[in-house]
Amino acid sequence: MSVMAEGHEATEAARARKFGSLYSRNASAVVSRGLMATRSSNWLVMASGFLEPVLFLVSMGVGLGSIVGPVQGPSGQEISYAAYIAPALLAVSAMNGAIYDSTWNVFFKMNFAKLYQGMLYTSLGPLDVAMGEIFLALLRGLLYATGFTAVMGMMGLLTTPWALLMMPASVLIAFGFASFGMGVTSFMKTFQQMDWVNFFLLPMFLFSATFYPLSVYPEPIQWLVQAMPLWHGVELLRQISVGSFGPATVVHIGYYLVMILVGILLTTGRLRALFLK
Repeated sequence: MSVMAEGHEATEAARARKFGSLYSRNASAVVSRGLMATRSSNWLVMASGFLEPVLFLVSMGVGLGSIVGPVQGPSGQEISYAAYIAPALLAVSAMNGAIYDSTWNVFFKMNFAKLYQGMLYTSLGPLDVAMGEIFLALLRGLLYATGFTAVMGMMGLLTTPWALLMMPASVLIAFGFASFGMGVTSFMKTFQQMDWVNFFLLPMFLFSATFYPLSVYPEPIQWLVQAMPLWHGVELLRQISVGSFGPATVVHIGYYLVMILVGILLTTGRLRALFLK
């Protein structure tokens, strides 16, 4: 019995060492470093990321909205054009903030500052680094969502208390894009390769039913749009903004949960392969 017990303990110890090389439960150190860097140098970039969707809302929602008039909302009721595009712009804001933090920032830290190499020479593991960087992107997404929702409230675009759930839903959207974006960026080696990020973001912004309904497209294009992650974010926030929930709401949330899981696994695996050889 003692031999079996010792064998079991050895197995458990080996598993602990293996997991300990991935995660030391100190992702807060990565977050603290990121917050200090943001406070000293990146606050202007963060401010511009918040102002962009607000300017789109004023120019398109108020300016063009006066010409378009009322449109059909998620549950079939008529809403103003500004109320129609505002949740979509909030989803775009969450995507852009998360992508900026998890792609260009990560690219610089990985290939020029060599920051992750230094972190992984300490007790930090790849999962600590991944979760720390992703959490920074979530903080940014939460700030954008809170500020933009406040602007919507001041413009009279919040018609139900359910609309407040757009803030945590925006964090979910940011989580999906941040976790996946960091993993994809780990494959990038040059600035030319990073241009592919904008190559994919721009079509998502233009074609994910941000400014007009999905029904304007032919059916084959509709299927393509529905495969895009931003479309699920746009539709999720639109439903929440008017308190209209259904089976599609669960599908949108499930899409992002799968995206988060795949992104975290991809990011952790790539950091381990690159820096813990």
